[in-house]
Amino acid sequence: MVATEPVPTPRDLAWPVRIAPARAEDGLAAAMLPRISPDVARILEKALAGGEITVDEGERLFTTTGRDFLALVVAADDLRRAAVGDTVTYVVNRNINFTNVCIKHCGFCAFSRDHRTEEGYFLPLSEIVRRAKEAWDLGATEICVQAGLPPKMDGRYYVDLTREVKKTLPDLHLHAFSPEEVLYGAVRSRVSVQEYCRWLKEAGVGSLPGTSAEILDPEVRNAIAPGRIRVEQWIEVITAAHAAGIPTTATIMYGHIETNRQRAAHIALIRDIQRETGGFTEFVPLSFVHTEAPMYAKKLVPGLRPGPTGQEVQKMYAISRIMLNGFIPNIQVSWVKEGMRLGQLGLTAGGNDLGGTLINESISTAAGAPNGQLVRPHELRALARDLGRLPAERTTLYRIRRVFAEEPATPDPLDDPNLDPSRFGSYEALTHAREFRFIDTWQPALSRR
Repeated sequence: MVATEPVPTPRDLAWPVRIAPARAEDGLAAAMLPRISPDVARILEKALAGGEITVDEGERLFTTTGRDFLALVVAADDLRRAAVGDTVTYVVNRNINFTNVCIKHCGFCAFSRDHRTEEGYFLPLSEIVRRAKEAWDLGATEICVQAGLPPKMDGRYYVDLTREVKKTLPDLHLHAFSPEEVLYGAVRSRVSVQEYCRWLKEAGVGSLPGTSAEILDPEVRNAIAPGRIRVEQWIEVITAAHAAGIPTTATIMYGHIETNRQRAAHIALIRDIQRETGGFTEFVPLSFVHTEAPMYAKKLVPGLRPGPTGQEVQKMYAISRIMLNGFIPNIQVSWVKEGMRLGQLGLTAGGNDLGGTLINESISTAAGAPNGQLVRPHELRALARDLGRLPAERTTLYRIRRVFAEEPATPDPLDDPNLDPSRFGSYEALTHAREFRFIDTWQPALSRR
């Protein structure tokens, strides 16, 4: 039976998010503390009592091994259960990466192309709306819109795109435009970031993805993405969005050159912003995918690692849960970056959300991730049930839409076995589609001035 009405749950929170820290002093982790290293035991005991973990303490947790590591994971799972219960959520959504042409040349990005190349593409507004309508008809409640930064772009393009989609689909949630894109739109429009965020809000943007964060440390950013949005600019965009009434996610990309301390400091900075604004809905750890990344293939960055190990992935989920306890209730595991099996394990290390169905995902796919085209909702629900957890479909802002105590008798549109995923296209197809070649379509669409 499928529950169609929202059910009472600690997760069903209004935005902005302001919650009391969870306490898990009577869980399994507490019983493990006498058997692990005393300093780690003290940190975990503090966390289980609802205390705030410092950067120094977070850095220490990133070094755990053996029983210390197992206790860390169990502590995060106990805090997850105390904070949000045993519901595992997901959203039915579609990614629309409308162009791969970008003026930036980030070392980790295998998605972007120069505007003069044959593989540069650009989707006109009519095609973006068509893809959004197709997703809506298949049960999606959200489209996630991110792309490259095209040269000579009209600054109001993101606003125009939003209005065009909302004109046709007024009830569809637009989770759209990274801080890098918002900054670019503001610069091209010659207005402040604050004013541009107000434009986006008025046009109908529902939330921003908190990507382009990578590691919020200037030294790291100068090495892996010189010229990318600076730390202080990322913070400016995020806080301006929150002030304008636009919630955002927050991310971290790790497993490249960052240190354990830089990881912990990044999470602490996110926590500080949340303390001020309450505007983050979720935290999303993202593994560095090295396979096609230019800085890895060309050995451009000394000491570059080929992404995190499996244990590092588990630590990141666990420490995110512990350090953000009482601040951000939702820790999302990325099946795109980790695959379904390791993603499922993230749900045992503090994670409570599986992200979205995506339908299309071009950025990780271009970097060499083997996942990303489409995961069907019933597959996400199966991962949750296998852990003895309760699957539920949510909205972008974490309102529960449906709880699935069991599979529905009639499959939802995306679960229809007769649905052929190839109908949605792929990144490779886009880079070879002559009707969407950037050099043929960008001028009338982007350069009105």
